[in-house]
Amino acid sequence: MSFNMKALNQMQNRLAKVQQELAETVIEGTAGGGVVTARVSGQREFLGIKIDPSAVDPEDVEILEDLVTAAIQDAMSKAATEAEEKMAFLTGGMKIPGLM
Repeated sequence: MSFNMKALNQMQNRLAKVQQELAETVIEGTAGGGVVTARVSGQREFLGIKIDPSAVDPEDVEILEDLVTAAIQDAMSKAATEAEEKMAFLTGGMKIPGLM
């Protein structure tokens, strides 16, 4: 096996490990001071939502909808940052198309 192939295999192994770590990482995003919490994986897979009963007002469902949206956006943003940081460590900061 040539040096380049060995280096490529090592990089593929590290990439697989980072992807596994991201899949196992749970990131939470919140809205409304924590009354709505969204959970996503480090790979930006939506895992669930928790809503404090105090956020539920049958007379104003739009506020709850906005809080849910904001919590999910917060969690997704944090997951993207986490993935970028892990990939930057792996690639030495180079942006490689198709890795993210």
